[in-house]
Amino acid sequence: MHYLQKITLLFIACAISLSCAGKDNSEKVTYVVKGRTEKKGDKIILIGSASSVSFAFSGEKCVLKLEAQDTFEHHNYVSLVLDGKYIGRQRIENGAGTYPVTVKGNANDSHTLTVYKATEAANGNVIFNGVDAELMATQVVSKKKIEFIGDSITCGMGNDTEEIPCDTAEWYDQHNAYFAYGPITARKLDVDYMLSSVSGIGMYRNWNDEHKDEAIMPDVYENLYLNRENTIPYDFSFQPDITCIALGTNDFSDGDGEKPRLPFNEDKYVNNYIAFIKMLYSHNPDTQIVLLDSPMVNGEKLETFHTCLNRVKDAFKNNKQHKLIKIFHFSSVTPHGCGYHPDIEDHKLMASQLAPYLKNVLNENE
Repeated sequence: MHYLQKITLLFIACAISLSCAGKDNSEKVTYVVKGRTEKKGDKIILIGSASSVSFAFSGEKCVLKLEAQDTFEHHNYVSLVLDGKYIGRQRIENGAGTYPVTVKGNANDSHTLTVYKATEAANGNVIFNGVDAELMATQVVSKKKIEFIGDSITCGMGNDTEEIPCDTAEWYDQHNAYFAYGPITARKLDVDYMLSSVSGIGMYRNWNDEHKDEAIMPDVYENLYLNRENTIPYDFSFQPDITCIALGTNDFSDGDGEKPRLPFNEDKYVNNYIAFIKMLYSHNPDTQIVLLDSPMVNGEKLETFHTCLNRVKDAFKNNKQHKLIKIFHFSSVTPHGCGYHPDIEDHKLMASQLAPYLKNVLNENE
C-alpha cells in the first residue's frame, strides 16, 4: 500500500450531504453515500459490507480521515476506487488516522474517489471523518437497484488472498466485499446495490449453532447494524428493484463436527423463509424477489435445497399483489479462497452466471 502513504493530513471540516434513493438526477451533493450506513454529525459510519462514500475532488492529492471502531480495539479494511479503477485495499487502524491518496495528473484535473468497506458489519464500523482535498460537487444519478441478502459468501469473506495468506492473522484479513459476486454483478449491470450479509448466518440456523446462542438473519435484518445489540432500525430507504436472497449454505452445513448438529429441518427452513419474504414485502411490496441457491452446496443437499426453494416459491404462487418469485441456480464452483470460500476469481465466475439472468429480470420489469 505504498501508493496510499505518500502525503500527510491537513484535515478540513466539510459539510456532508447524503444522497437518497429516488432523488432527481440534477441534484448535486458533496458526498454520495450508499449501503447500510449511519450519519452522526460530520461522521459517516460505514456499517455493512461494501457500504461506501464517494466524492469528487480536483488536484493531485486527497487525504482521507478514517478510523476503525468497535467494542474492542482492532483494525478493519476499506477498498479504494479512483476514477473507476480499483487501487487497493487499505488497512484502517483503531482510532483516528490519516490515509493519503495521490493521483497522477495535472493540478486542475478532476477525480472521483470511492471508499468501500471491505469487511462486514460483524467486524465493527469504519468511520469516515472527512477528507483534505479540493472538493467538488458531484451529481446524483438514479439507477436501478439490487439488494443482495446473504452470508459469508455474499460478504466476500476469504476471497482476497493476494497480500495475506489464509489461516494467518485475523479471520477477516482476507475480506474484500468490493470483489464479492453481488458488487461484481451490479457493476456489470450498472446498477446501485446494497449488501445485507453476515458471515455464518442462516435462515433458521447458523453454521455452527441451532439458533440457540446466535441470531439468524430474520432476527437482525430489520436492524441497521445487522445485530441484536444495536437496536437502531433500518429505514428501508433503499427500495431495490430486485431483492436476491442467498441463504441456505449455513443451514445445510454440518458445522464444525464437534458441536452437536441436528439433521436439516426442511419445514423450519421453508417456514422461516416464507415469513422472511412476507417481512420484505411489508417494506417493499414492489420488489422482484429472486431466490439463489449456493455453488458451495452439492449432491443430495443441493436437491433438498432446490425442493425447499420451490416450496417457498409455490407458497406465493397465488399472491397477485407481488411479482412472481423467481429462482436462480448457480453452477457448481470449486472454492479457492480461505475456509472453503470462493476467491475473487470464483466470485467473478459466479457473477458471470448471475448477471445475464438479472439483466433479463430487470428488462422484464421495465
